[in-house]
Formats: sequence, C-alpha cells, structure tokens
Amino acid sequence: MGQVLHGCATTTEAIRRAIQHSQESLRSLSKRYGINPKTVAKWKKRGSVADLKTGPKEAKSTVLSIEDEAIVVAFRKHTLLPLDDCLYALQATIPHLTRSSLHRCLQRHGISRLPDVQDGKAKKRKFKAYPIGYFHIDIAEVRTQEGRLYLFVAIDRTSKFAFTELHEKATTAVSREFLLHLVAAVPYKIHTVLTDNGQHFTDPRGESWTAAEIKELIARKELFRAHAFEYTCAKADIDHRLTKPKHPWTNGQVERMNRTIKDATVKRFYYETHDQLRSHLADFVMAYNFAKRLKTLKGLTPYEYICKLWTKEPDRFTLNPLHKMPGLNMLDLGEGLLDWIEVWGVRGRYQSLAPAALIMRRRAADLWLPRLSMTTMSPGWRTGRSCCST
Repeated sequence: MGQVLHGCATTTEAIRRAIQHSQESLRSLSKRYGINPKTVAKWKKRGSVADLKTGPKEAKSTVLSIEDEAIVVAFRKHTLLPLDDCLYALQATIPHLTRSSLHRCLQRHGISRLPDVQDGKAKKRKFKAYPIGYFHIDIAEVRTQEGRLYLFVAIDRTSKFAFTELHEKATTAVSREFLLHLVAAVPYKIHTVLTDNGQHFTDPRGESWTAAEIKELIARKELFRAHAFEYTCAKADIDHRLTKPKHPWTNGQVERMNRTIKDATVKRFYYETHDQLRSHLADFVMAYNFAKRLKTLKGLTPYEYICKLWTKEPDRFTLNPLHKMPGLNMLDLGEGLLDWIEVWGVRGRYQSLAPAALIMRRRAADLWLPRLSMTTMSPGWRTGRSCCST
C-alpha cells in the first residue's frame, strides 16, 4: 500500500519502524541511514511511524475573536441561512468579517453545510439572460378593512428593481397609466415587458394589434383601434410579450415578487385603511430597492447594481442613476421601514435582521445611511406610489 509522507521527509515508515525497534546508538543509526541524529532521536521517542499534522494543534481564527465566533455560530444555528445571507447580515455587527473567514469559522464548528431540503424537488431553472430593461408585470388582489385593492407589480429581470402601485380598479386605462409611470420611474430604457393574457394588458381573444404592428400603422399614419396598453408599448418602443395561456410560471419572477410582498404585508398585518397599506408597501419597496442585498446580484442591492451597470453601459440609460440616491438631509421615515424589516424574508427567516437590513450604502460617497425618506425624493423614484384611481 502506498505511503503519503511529508514533502521534506528523509525516512520511510519502514526505516522509522526499524529505528524504533533497534537497540543501536543514535550515532550508528544515523550513519547507517544517512540522516541526522536528531531525526533518529525524534523517531525513537515517537509511538507511531506516521507524520504528525502541521500547523497549530487547536485551530483558531486570526481574524475573528472568540466572541465573534460565538456570534457567528449562534446566528447560523438559529437562522439556518445560506453562507452569503449570513455574511450580509453579520457584517453590520462584525465589519471585518469576510466571506472566507466566515466559511472557515463554520467549517471549524462543523456547520458549513446546511441540511439538504431539495430531495424529491425539481431543480430550479434559470431565466434566460437579457440586458437591463426587461420587466415582468402582473396584477394581484389585496384587501384591507375598507375593501379590495389591486396591486400592480413590475420587476426587472436583470436588476431586480421593483415598482408597485395600488389602485381601486384594474382597468385598461389604469394598466396604461401604470406603464407610463414605470417608464418615468426607471433611469434606463425599457425594451421589453412580459405580461399574461389578461384583458388589462391585451385582447384575450388575440384580435388586437400587437405593439410591432401598431408602430407600422403609426408610421403609415393610418387610422386604427388598439388596446391602450399595446398602444402605449408601441409609442414607448417597447416589445410587449405575452405568456402562454394557463402557464403562469412563465412569468415566475413577478409571481414570486407578489408572494414576497404579500408575505411582508397583508399576510402579516391587518390594515384598517387603504392608506395604511399604501404607506407600509411604500416603505417595503423602498427598502427592497435600496437596502436589500440580493445573492443573485452578488451581494448588491438593486440600486447598487443599476449604478454599477451605469458605469459599464451608459448608453442604455436615460439619466444618471447616481443623482437619484436619497441624501443625508432626508426627513425621518418613521416606524414604517422597521415594520417590514422585522418580517422580511421567506418563511420569516429574517425577523432578527433589522439592524443589518436597515443600513444603506450611498454609492457616491460610500456613506452609511441609517434612515430613508420618501417625502423629498424625486417622484420618479418613489417606487411605492399611493395612486388611487376613481
């Protein structure tokens, strides 16, 4: 059987065993095997012929203190969050924590691997990559004590930037206005929107003009009748795509965002008025866009990803997004932002992350902003509009 010896070893296991069993002097053994007498003495004292492990006998971190490691271990065992999520949450408390030092700490304590919960489940399929400006749009119903509201949601496939509005009606005109508000809100060109086949977005019978056909009719200056949403897409030079009928998972990104919003609002809290829901939703979407660090964006927030892309592909943008970040002179948001942070995340796993999620980074000056304001922001970036159709 082959031996795995230290790279600088001058003896084999057979020689070491012979040294241990020999009664000769150290000098004669060193002369016989051509090694240093100190090496002979070392193996004489050993009880085995195997190399000892190198490095410190007790593994410990040179970056983290004992208290830091205790925080990391307790947090991991309590939340069972993935590595990156643990890193983002703990860096607010332990600023010098890095991904590698966190991983080594979890390995030392035997908790580097989470239990496998994917048995029997189909693997998630990734969305096809598109340039920034591909929005998924959908409508969901929510309720307060005053009655029903329609939640219009749009999310960018690439940047994950979310835009929402609440309306008392879900008509074609409201859908058209929502698209116009979305175009005005984002600082880059929207090239594609994906919706279902509902009458809010298109003719369910498939008898209306498409956006491409409408553009041709406009170019020829012909008279025609078209769906308001399709016409708006054509005027804004947006490619309107439809999902396959009875295949809602095709628009899965916005469906998942709908669930996230409901889990953090109407499924967790009771709202007496529509205004309470509007205020809470505005805080939630604001914090999501400017404070929530996403693994799919490699730890960046949607806003930070947009700013990063601005430096690489400025031609896709209609204005500089760096000018739209809330500044240090913002007014107080109140308690609304804390409310959603306490319930953020899937299955309530982020309930203890309020201090970490509340911290926001200002990209231009790299300053930490503990508070946000909606009141003094540019209207184009008020992502949680309090619109109410009549």
